[in-house]
Parts: sequence; structure tokens; C-alpha cells
Amino acid sequence: MNVSVIVPTYREAENLPQLVPRISAALDQAGLSGEILVVDDDSPDDTEAVCRELSSSYPVRLLVRRGERGLSSAVLHGIREARGAILVVMDADLSHPPEVIPQLIHAIQTDGADFALGSRYARGGSTDETWSLYRRINSQVARLLARPLVPIRDPLAGFFALSRARFDEATGLYPVGYKIGLELLVRCGCRTIKEVPIHFRDRVRGTSKMNLREQVDYLRHLGRLYSFRLRRWIA
Repeated sequence: MNVSVIVPTYREAENLPQLVPRISAALDQAGLSGEILVVDDDSPDDTEAVCRELSSSYPVRLLVRRGERGLSSAVLHGIREARGAILVVMDADLSHPPEVIPQLIHAIQTDGADFALGSRYARGGSTDETWSLYRRINSQVARLLARPLVPIRDPLAGFFALSRARFDEATGLYPVGYKIGLELLVRCGCRTIKEVPIHFRDRVRGTSKMNLREQVDYLRHLGRLYSFRLRRWIA
């Protein structure tokens, strides 16, 4: 097994029957073997039953976390339990196109990238026209705040790939909030980063997890990462 696709979930049972077949098809068409690892935060919906049914046709493995919740910690839990040499992380809400997964893996395996991400802001990337002005401004401000840490176009991408070996280089992983990709980019010492353009869709089903608390956590997270980077510069 060479690929683990890690999908953190909370109340995403409606989306999994569409997402899982698309991930599996993308891997099959690229000649890749792997697993789809759903890491669920004890959702009060049918996630367990849906995954049980999907596992009869697709390489789905479900991990249910009880007593702990949060996207970043769910991703880290999934990575530590994953069996693949290449790790792919994506959202469950159908905003990320699974068809791009082979391009992310190619960037790691063939192009020698430390980290590959599906970028909304790379040339050729885009976001849904339904995005409100507030959401666009919020995204741009958050992106600009992170640019000094990682000088790429979309440092906040939640759709990314890295090798198990690169993950094992991480020091002091301690994310706050939901920007686990940014955490890994900084703490894994990634230097060669490949941005693959994607079209980022708005979710069709379910409810967004974004709220004021997540935005405050993002600022706290930035503070930790700047402090980490400053200590490395001084050293």
C-alpha cells in the first residue's frame, strides 16, 4: 500500500457516498493502491453505518474518536494510524476535487516536492462564484498573515500531500484550530513546495464548521508558528 487518503469528518455522512467513490476512482485510474481513512469525531449521524456499507466496495477504514474533537488533531491521528508511504489529506465536504490526488502524489514521488497542495490561488486555480465578499476578504487577510511563514500563494490549503518520511521530520506539532496544513509546512521543514491549481467548491450538503472561535484559534496558531520560526532563526 503506497497511499493513505485521510478524511477528517464530523457530521459528513451525506457527503461520503459521493466522495469515497471519486477518491477510489482517482487512485485506480492512476494505478495507485491505497486506503481511504475516515477519521470521525463521534458524529451524531450515520457516518459509521455509511462507512460500513462503503467498505464492502471501497478500501475504506473508519477511525472513530470519542472524547476528542477538532480537525487538526483528527488529521494527526489519521496520519499516525495510516499505512501508506504517501499521505494525502482532504476535506469531506466535496470542496476539494479528488481527481487532483494523482497530481499531488506525482509531485511528491516524481518531482521531489516535500509538500504538494491543491491551491485555490495558483495560476489556474479558482473558488466558487457563490463566495461572498466577506468570505473572500477573510480568506485574503488570513492568507496574507501567513505568507511570511510560507511564501506560497495558498498557505492555508486543507488539501495536500506529503511523504511519511517528511512527516516524521516534524518537531513540536501542536496545532490550534483547523489549519493543519500550515502547521505541517512550518514544522516539517518543507522547502520544496508544489502548488497544484484546483477549483474550490462551496459545500453542497451539511454545515460549515467555520465560526468566530475558529478565527480566534487561527490567530493563536499563527502566534505559535511565528514564535517557533523565530526560535529557529535565533538558533
